[in-house]
Amino acid sequence: MKIKLSEKYGAVVVELKGNVMGGPEAQEFSDTLRGLLDDNKKNVVIDLKDVKFMNSSGLGMLISGFTTMKNGGGAFKLANATEKIESLLVITKLITIFENFESVDAAVESFKVSE
Repeated sequence: MKIKLSEKYGAVVVELKGNVMGGPEAQEFSDTLRGLLDDNKKNVVIDLKDVKFMNSSGLGMLISGFTTMKNGGGAFKLANATEKIESLLVITKLITIFENFESVDAAVESFKVSE
């Protein structure tokens, strides 16, 4: 899994690429989010369009990231979940926890509404 950061209209877009399977990458993801909070960047969109596969550890990584941001006073939203990942979120009922958007722009826009 690769992690790429970019900023868009006051939100940080975290692009995940490849297979999201937890492990050492989960620590890198967590450190990335903590670093954003340290920099007072609290609006985060996780772009899942290039994620090929996600296992339960990968889901755990997202849940952990969501908790980290929430506890730090931030917000964590998903964008571009593939059909496979979306069905995984529905099956695990995590769809009720994560805000999930069809595009990064829609997710970024939603921060403006909640401010």
